[in-house]
Amino acid sequence: MHAVIITEYGEPDVLQWQEVPDPTPGPGEVLVDICASAVNRADLLQRQGFYPPPPGAPEWPGLECSGRIASLGEGVVSRSVGEEVCCLLAGGGYAELVAVPVGQTMPLPAGVDLVTAAGLPEVACTVWSNLVMVAGLQRGEWVLIHGGGSGIGTMAIQVARALGARVAVTAGSPDKLARCEELGAEVLIDYRKQDFVEVITAETGGRGVDVILDNMGAKYLMRNVDCLAPSGRLVVIGMQGGVRAEVDLGVMLRRNATLLTTSLRARSPEQKAYICAETERMIWPWIAAGIVKPVIDRSYPMSEATRAHRALEDGGITGKILLTR
Repeated sequence: MHAVIITEYGEPDVLQWQEVPDPTPGPGEVLVDICASAVNRADLLQRQGFYPPPPGAPEWPGLECSGRIASLGEGVVSRSVGEEVCCLLAGGGYAELVAVPVGQTMPLPAGVDLVTAAGLPEVACTVWSNLVMVAGLQRGEWVLIHGGGSGIGTMAIQVARALGARVAVTAGSPDKLARCEELGAEVLIDYRKQDFVEVITAETGGRGVDVILDNMGAKYLMRNVDCLAPSGRLVVIGMQGGVRAEVDLGVMLRRNATLLTTSLRARSPEQKAYICAETERMIWPWIAAGIVKPVIDRSYPMSEATRAHRALEDGGITGKILLTR
């Protein structure tokens, strides 16, 4: 088969479409003939040498895909050859074939085509596991979503609204903020021109927000804490703003605040299977009903992954970038 190989760590042109050995499904796995994959910021970090795949995962990037099951590993009875699925992966989505634990495969939501479904597993599982399973977001609570125009951000807005929560977002352009508003965000913050702490304080009457979904890490840490309401939960899922920062524990104690950090990729296959099952149970019906929709910005042929990485790095993307075969 062919896959997108990282020939050396560096800029997007290190990605090359090359021939590699075919994978073989092990016990409890299925082999998927990939139709499409999607680009995530973790793929950019992996290309740069900052985010290696976990042991046993393919060396090439790709944290999600869609396709048809080509063969079944020993003991698999819950899936059938030829079935269309989308998959949460530890790696290997930028390829023609991938072996994946059967628990990390999900049927396509009703009304979603096979290509579009490639942009769902990573964002849907990330959002559900963090907003609900970790942070416990409830109806009527306020949530602040950083990077509202990203793939995770556009999904998080819709899921939070479906839960009955109120949504504030940060984004870097009027166009992205307008799209966030269309998806259900109430408070729109241009982080290039506004201080999000000041805006959140004003919009919530000084109370703050109950949950923050943060992709920046160190750069926003203490400012996020300043935005938290009593018993607020800060969930850090990215490190775009660095990895080291100080936090005032006195402020957190006075607010009874909780700081949580999570990585979906690093979880065990059993944990991922549970998250996939819960995501399918809760979000798939919302997608079928049109309450939640995948947001796709553009697509490129998989052999042109270099262009896709450049597009994501250049900014201006709202939602997901797909790679298609």
